[in-house]
Amino acid sequence: MRQTLGVAVAGFGWMGRVHTRAYLRVLHHFPDLGVRPELIAAADEVPGRAEEAAGQYGFATATRDWRDLLADPDVQAVSVTAPNFLHREMGVALIRAGKHLWIEKPVGLTAEDARAVAQAAQESGVQATVGFNYRHAPAVAAARELIAAGEIGAVTHARFRLFSDYAAHPDGALSWRFERARGGSGVLGDLASHGVDLVRHLLGDIGSLIADTAVFVPQRARPAGATAGHTRATGGELGRVENEDYVSAQLRMASGARVVLEASRVAVGDQNAYGFEVHGTRGAVTWDFRRMGELRLSTAGDYQDQPTQTVQVGPGAGEFAAFHPGAGTAMGYDDLKVIEAWHFLRSIAEGKAYGPTLDDAVRSAVALDAMAASVRSGAWVSL
Repeated sequence: MRQTLGVAVAGFGWMGRVHTRAYLRVLHHFPDLGVRPELIAAADEVPGRAEEAAGQYGFATATRDWRDLLADPDVQAVSVTAPNFLHREMGVALIRAGKHLWIEKPVGLTAEDARAVAQAAQESGVQATVGFNYRHAPAVAAARELIAAGEIGAVTHARFRLFSDYAAHPDGALSWRFERARGGSGVLGDLASHGVDLVRHLLGDIGSLIADTAVFVPQRARPAGATAGHTRATGGELGRVENEDYVSAQLRMASGARVVLEASRVAVGDQNAYGFEVHGTRGAVTWDFRRMGELRLSTAGDYQDQPTQTVQVGPGAGEFAAFHPGAGTAMGYDDLKVIEAWHFLRSIAEGKAYGPTLDDAVRSAVALDAMAASVRSGAWVSL
């Protein structure tokens, strides 16, 4: 008999809603899952936001204080979708209270924060996963398999790009995302953390790196109230943007491959332009999140003047079959979070980790800290 698992969501902006929808949908796509999530509590400090979530999605209770979740015996697992500066405090406390944890990246502001949460999980024996959702795209799973199988030969060099315009408008409000103490390392923690995870997921360990960063919108107006999403503010007091709008890094992989990783939150003209190009000694594979079900492949073995074909991945790739019966039917962002929820709940049901772990979060954070250190020194940093 399938067991019921009481879940809570702490932090109810857009990402909290995405997690909640994933809990509600997961059994539709993975009916053999050994547990059934039940929405117990929504927590958010903004007045009325948790109550609104409870009414919309069916949570049994709502609270403004996430600490109420710690002693609630009905809550067995918690999604932490709050701002970065709260990740360490919330993650460690919830784990020590015996709650399984699904936490959004980057898991704190530094590698030290991520290690603290990972150590707490190791000591408590709970299951935990991290929101590195792009690795769950079936096309990414297919690319990983063909790279591992040597279909493009030995990887020589690659480019990973994560460009977005969510902070490009100069009237974007000076929310927590732009403050060092609450948002951490800006676009490094927000987008480059995904890039590092994809690099590691596809190509293995990073040996060393050198990086450069920039702030291109140096001042923004302080918001008059609570912000959600990409709120704009005009006429208010201007404050300094304290963290990075842009990062470019060169990576030397342990395998000997070379990688360029670039991320921007102020890339005018690009919306969620995330993806990679991986070149090997015999071929290449390319993926673009905006065409999530496609791969561009060059594997003919002709080396020079070799053609490239576009492949629509289908039921044999990753978890595509849980959503659609045939290739060419598009999946969306929320679907990747459903896969993530499945990994998390399956980990709890079976008592072993599936999907990205807190160790992956630590390794990503170590790379991000190394990028920041490289910017300060202007030198290569070994990981």
